[in-house]
Amino acid sequence: MAGDILGVTLLSLLVCASSTLIATLIGVPLGVTLGLREFGGRRLLRNLLFTLYGLPPVLAGLLVFLLLSRGGPLGGLGLLFTPLGMVFAQVVVVTPIILGITMSVVATMERRVKETALALGADRRQLSTTVLREAAAGILTAVMVGFGRAISEVGAVFIVGGHIEGQTQVLTTTIITDISQAEYGHAIALGVILLAIAAVVYSLLYRLQERTLP
Repeated sequence: MAGDILGVTLLSLLVCASSTLIATLIGVPLGVTLGLREFGGRRLLRNLLFTLYGLPPVLAGLLVFLLLSRGGPLGGLGLLFTPLGMVFAQVVVVTPIILGITMSVVATMERRVKETALALGADRRQLSTTVLREAAAGILTAVMVGFGRAISEVGAVFIVGGHIEGQTQVLTTTIITDISQAEYGHAIALGVILLAIAAVVYSLLYRLQERTLP
């Protein structure tokens, strides 16, 4: 039992941390770039990203499943029903959240400091540096929200991972199956572990966020 819980917990940490990191590496640079640039379709793009915030995880899981299945365009990679496939699914879910929040935070900060910075004689590079420094706390908030979505994800990882015992079981999917099998004690134990992981990670990110505040 202890070994089972440990394995499920470690895989959950690996999948969530990996997907959040990849989504951050994609979403933050894109969000910063789009937030700093004025272009005609920025409002439309922002509205699209806001729509993707509510993308149902089961729909995201279905889309990734079709991509990774044998008949799909990425079927040759052999990622279906693997931890890497689960990471792929979570990246699809988490990236729009981190990208959209980062873009909004940077755009808002850019408008707030632009007039003052230009009045003081700052060039475009100095303006961008100032905006990023002021927006750092908000960008960390985007990462925190993204991690929260990743660690609480059920539908996408269940569909893509298949919840295979000893291979693709994670905390959230195991809790669901435990409840369906009336194994409430085991489900509660996993729930406590899930809550503890979230508390520790959020505590570390919050401390980091406090350091970025002026």
